[in-house]
Amino acid sequence: MQMTHRPLEARVREALSNPDRLAAIRRAAVRFYENRESVMGSLPDAEATRDLARAIRAHTIANLDRYLAQFEDALQSLGGHVHWARDAAEACRIVQEIAEAAGVRRVVKSKSMVSEEIGLNRSLENAGMEVVESDLGEFIAQLSGDHPSHIIAPVLHLTRQEVGRIFAEKLNVPYTDEIPELNAIARRKLRDVYLNADMGVSGCNFAVAETGTVCLVTNEGNGRMVTTLPRVHVALMGMERIVPTLHDLAVMLQLLARSATGQKMTVYTSLITGPRRPDEPHGPEEMHVVIVDNGRSRALAGELAEILYCIRCGACLNICPVYRVIGGHAYGSVYPGPVGSVVSPILGGIPAHAELPHASTLCGACQEVCPVRIDLPTLLLRLRRETVHQGQTPVWLTLGMKGFAITASRPGRFQLAARLASWLSRLTGGGWFMGRLPGPLGAWTRFRAFPPFASHSFQSLWRKRHE
Repeated sequence: MQMTHRPLEARVREALSNPDRLAAIRRAAVRFYENRESVMGSLPDAEATRDLARAIRAHTIANLDRYLAQFEDALQSLGGHVHWARDAAEACRIVQEIAEAAGVRRVVKSKSMVSEEIGLNRSLENAGMEVVESDLGEFIAQLSGDHPSHIIAPVLHLTRQEVGRIFAEKLNVPYTDEIPELNAIARRKLRDVYLNADMGVSGCNFAVAETGTVCLVTNEGNGRMVTTLPRVHVALMGMERIVPTLHDLAVMLQLLARSATGQKMTVYTSLITGPRRPDEPHGPEEMHVVIVDNGRSRALAGELAEILYCIRCGACLNICPVYRVIGGHAYGSVYPGPVGSVVSPILGGIPAHAELPHASTLCGACQEVCPVRIDLPTLLLRLRRETVHQGQTPVWLTLGMKGFAITASRPGRFQLAARLASWLSRLTGGGWFMGRLPGPLGAWTRFRAFPPFASHSFQSLWRKRHE
């Protein structure tokens, strides 16, 4: 799980120091959200479809073991292979062993968040293999040594001028910032990669239990090239990315693109059911699906299981006021935004991501746009509580909240504290103390003033009025 150990505040400060990138993120996120609002109206009974999708996800996750076993049996009957990985290290080892057994030297990849999660590229490169990303956004990120800032749009944070400079420097081509020309440069570079790759690695948007099918949705043709031209295809699948039937898949596909980018459907929806048959001219000789746990079973067994309903559309990122302001890199995780603030502590552990559940206003906008209505604010609150139980909360805040609890639990103490606060407000005249609170509280008043306490409490005014 990719992460950084720098404090959240340091990461946010770094992000805020680049206003051009943040402006690019904000424009794209707002555009995605506005497109979603527009195209949802074209879906008959959109709210009923969302309810149905949530019911499908809830049923599937409640019966996950049964549907995963059914998927394994179906794919193996078609000549495919299923592998089970408990964690990131085992998943990387499995893929490496598949590659070594097939004599693989060059790997071409389509977009896969799970591969980012487990650090697959680094693992294969350390084993002496060449790994090339073929999704345009991922290709740009790989060239620049960057990492994705959005679940569905990896280089949302880059301007076309930055991309032009990256191509000029890394690919030794004349500088251009014209989008068609940049696309053509990438296409020419990747054509040879497709034709000479030994193994293709893809993600898995959904797996269908009844048929053993892997569904990929992309807006570029690279996904189909990666899964058909190389002689070995490996699909990385988070264990929750499964639906019982093709009918259930159809429901999900009606919502996925609409929620993600505001499209009725993605440009390419590919259904891959096993390796190439003897009478088929195209397709891989081998197909492997690596089902990755990496902490998901812990979520399944606890009160955060609802996050496994997520279909990775990114709608919650596009609407989130925090994500729009700080961007994806500030989260310090493969999965940014509201969903990442829940998923990252599950996969990477609370100590490494204790700050993320607090990187939210709890406004509830993420729940409103989620196609399967995940109650993200409640999940974030549960994680905040868990950070306290694990001692991950700052000492000053822990002591402060305990002090408040002691004070507020007794009316006499609370009234005395209110009188002292009112006296202190009058003493300072609402001056520097109210405008700039001391110590850690100063972060709150850096951009706003703390209102002075009233000279008389509501209770005292009520009693005086009724004497």
